[in-house]
Amino acid sequence: MQHFGDLDSATEEQLRLNNFEGKFDVKEFVGSISERLITQSKASSGPFDPKPFIRTFEAVVDKLISVRKDVQAKTEQMEKSVRVAEREYSKKMADLNRGFEAVGSSFSTMESKMNEVGRTAVRIGEQLESIHIERQRAQAAHDLINYYNQFSRGDTSRLDALKKEGREGRSQVAVILRRLTTVAREVDLPSADKTRENIDKYCEKFEKDMIYLFDRCYRKGDPKLMHHCAQTLLDFNGGASCVQIYVNQHDFFMNKVRDTANHSDDLLWNNVSKPDESPPKTESGLTELFGEIRATVAQESQIVQAVFPNPPFVMQVFLQRVFAQSIQQYMEQLLTKGSSLSDLAYLRILQLVHNQTSNLVDDLKAHELPSITPSKSSLEISEFRRVLSGALTVSGTSTTSVVSAMLENAMAELFVPYIEGQKYLDRESKSLGELYAGLLANYTRYHMRMQKVKSSMFDRMVDRLGAAAANTTTSGGSSTSAQAAALIMRYGGISSERIQDKSVEDNVREEDGLLSIDVAEKMLKWHAEAVGRCVELTSQNDVPKNTFILLRVLAEAIGAAYLETAIESAIARLEFADPKLEPSLQPLEVLRSVDLICHLWQQYTNMALFPLAASSVTVRREMTIFNNQTVSRTEGAANTLIQRTIDATITWLSLQLSKQKKNDFKPRNDDLSFARVNTEPCVACCEILEKVRDAAIQNISGKNREAFLTEIGVSFHSLLLDHLRKYPVSATGGLMLAKDLKSYQDTVASFNIPALHERFEFIRQLGNVFLVRPEILKSYITENYLGRIDSALLKPYLAQRSDWGQFETRFNENVDVEDVATDGASKGLKDRFKMAKLGTMVKDLEGLKLGDGISMGIPSGFTGSFSIGGRGLNNNSA
Repeated sequence: MQHFGDLDSATEEQLRLNNFEGKFDVKEFVGSISERLITQSKASSGPFDPKPFIRTFEAVVDKLISVRKDVQAKTEQMEKSVRVAEREYSKKMADLNRGFEAVGSSFSTMESKMNEVGRTAVRIGEQLESIHIERQRAQAAHDLINYYNQFSRGDTSRLDALKKEGREGRSQVAVILRRLTTVAREVDLPSADKTRENIDKYCEKFEKDMIYLFDRCYRKGDPKLMHHCAQTLLDFNGGASCVQIYVNQHDFFMNKVRDTANHSDDLLWNNVSKPDESPPKTESGLTELFGEIRATVAQESQIVQAVFPNPPFVMQVFLQRVFAQSIQQYMEQLLTKGSSLSDLAYLRILQLVHNQTSNLVDDLKAHELPSITPSKSSLEISEFRRVLSGALTVSGTSTTSVVSAMLENAMAELFVPYIEGQKYLDRESKSLGELYAGLLANYTRYHMRMQKVKSSMFDRMVDRLGAAAANTTTSGGSSTSAQAAALIMRYGGISSERIQDKSVEDNVREEDGLLSIDVAEKMLKWHAEAVGRCVELTSQNDVPKNTFILLRVLAEAIGAAYLETAIESAIARLEFADPKLEPSLQPLEVLRSVDLICHLWQQYTNMALFPLAASSVTVRREMTIFNNQTVSRTEGAANTLIQRTIDATITWLSLQLSKQKKNDFKPRNDDLSFARVNTEPCVACCEILEKVRDAAIQNISGKNREAFLTEIGVSFHSLLLDHLRKYPVSATGGLMLAKDLKSYQDTVASFNIPALHERFEFIRQLGNVFLVRPEILKSYITENYLGRIDSALLKPYLAQRSDWGQFETRFNENVDVEDVATDGASKGLKDRFKMAKLGTMVKDLEGLKLGDGISMGIPSGFTGSFSIGGRGLNNNSA
């Protein structure tokens, strides 16, 4: 066995105990021991010899075992030492705890004794304070009795001497006189009246002397002596007289009479009545006045703090005088001048003053003043209350927001006379009515001329406005919409007597009667200004109600007086137009303008007005109902107008078809007749249809256009069905008829309405029955669209063939044989329509598939489908 001494020094070094402390890696340890042996083995030329490795590792293991035994021995020894130390530590901690408990007990005993002594001291102090108060009360009562007796004898020498002692003496005299005044009111002796009179005279003289001294110090600019006088008068009677002297003699209120005539704001006064000009933001005189107020208050806040013992009260009196005198007087001058110009000028000036005053109030709030007078001692106040019941008490504390609250109240009181009740809103509504009436004056006069064509055309609008205007006289209070209606009638030159007695002869232009987006935008702009002014000037709780009232004024103007008037005039022109002349499509332009203006109006209502009523669910619901009713009334008028346009167009088409000559489709000179492209009625009908199409594309959009053109096409289709039964057709005339029908079909196809394509394809195939040879006619009418129609219904059209008499008998025999072979369902259908007209059958069969997925659906009606801005809006692009 190898001994430890056989290990080399490097291995011995690695087996030291300190190498196993901390982080130890077994692989590194084994590798470091084997490194030298591996090197020697590689250097040897013979086979691998494990013996050196075995001997080395055996020695290392023995060494490690020896090291472990040493470590274990040391560990056991250290554990014994630790246990001994722990026992000693526990013993010491127990001794210390007993010592701390003893100290704590001693402190508790001492604290209880100190508390007992303290309570005894407090009781002694309260007794001493009570005795001291009693002594002071007795002394005060003794002094007051002496002073009272002196006044009863007319002797004031003692008070005069005390008053001459300086500031402290005057302060004592103020307190004594205040107390004597209180006592004199309570004494009931034979000579009490005379004594009370002497005291009052002396108090009056003392107050005058102190006021005179304050005024002299004020003129000299002695703030310290002014403060003494103010404090003395405060102790004497509250100091109100001193404050009034200070405020009344202030330079800001002396010899300063402001007049609007002294300020040349010509641009403001020239533009303030113009609704298209922006409302004024400043007025030079008002800006100058408020600038002086800001500078004066900033300076006075420092003076007041230095002079008066209660600065917030003094600033409150000063600012109240500023609002009640300077601001109110100048404001009245501005409003009087604005009122002399117009209601709009008055309202704009009122808003200007309100805005500027609000900014002034915000600036003045920065001068909130705390009280700097120290509070009287609790002893004096206690003595005051116990001995002299009812005497004036003085407190040096002040609410920190007294000036701010006063400013808010002063501003509210400043505008109450102008916005209380319905004053402001009535004037706002009146102003809007005047503006709208002036804007629509020529427009209204133009449409009144339609009475020359139809005396009752304008009756509905006049009756509506007249009934609303009558509310101003028949009812106790006039509504704002009634005022607006009355103004529109007055400015528009409308009156019931004038309409009944004589017609209006005004020099108005054609352009004055047209609807204009610019005019509508002006009306909405003016209304938005009025709403903004209403929100600023009125209480937040009244904003929903006031917004609803202004909405009624707008609806009366833009809805009834503007849009509906144009629609009714257009209806009157259609109804009384000469039926022999081509109908005007100008009503479609009116509809386009109505649509755009109504969209603009409703967009404004939804975005600007409805949100203002969000705080009141009831008012918001009423506004929505009213708005929907107003828009529905406009939609109804628009539907009536477009139906009249359709009727006029169909009447004109019928008139043109009636001009068809009897022999147009049975010409005598075939060559000459065949040279014509289309007959004259066909050309006229195609021209009007193209004009209708172009006007509809330009002025109507979305589903409304589709419904309008569909109604035109369906009605014209019915006219053609009846038209083909009236005229005989020869072989050559059949070609002329086919060209006419093809022109009709191409023109209607340009409408881009699928339902009309099917109907006019049927018309074209029906026209071909005049071109087909007799031997194949039966086969032709059983195919395509004609195959779905009972052949009996086609006989009136076949009878118009010039050769119908030659093969009628043979054709009828073939038809009878086929009818017998027809199944029950088909026979029932044919029996149902056997005596009906072809047009009626086609209408009853609408919706049936005629073949190749083609439907003959017909709109149920047009008047219920036209809708404009607002509820039920239908303006999708086609």
